[in-house]
Amino acid sequence: MSKRDELIAKYAADLKDKCGVNADMDLLTKVTIGCGPSIYNADASTVSGSDASELETVKNNFLIKKLGLSASDDLDGAIAAVMDKYGQSNRNKYRAVVYYLLTKHFGKESVY
Repeated sequence: MSKRDELIAKYAADLKDKCGVNADMDLLTKVTIGCGPSIYNADASTVSGSDASELETVKNNFLIKKLGLSASDDLDGAIAAVMDKYGQSNRNKYRAVVYYLLTKHFGKESVY
């Protein structure tokens, strides 16, 4: 099993255990691949739900540039909803899981 496959399995378990979501493995795999090498870096692979600059990066680089959303789509509300679903007290919020949940939230699976 490759390192990426191990991470995808870990992300799927996180979705099930912490978010109560049965992952669409095909979409989760595509989202994980879309994250690129950041999934292998301990700091870059997670999202800090309390760091405003980190959330701004998620909004600009993922929601606007990747998914093609605009500021009128209540991006901050969606990010807050995903952070709540993942659990504010959960210290390790994996970037691929957050991106997966945001993709599902906006129904943008077709981007992948």
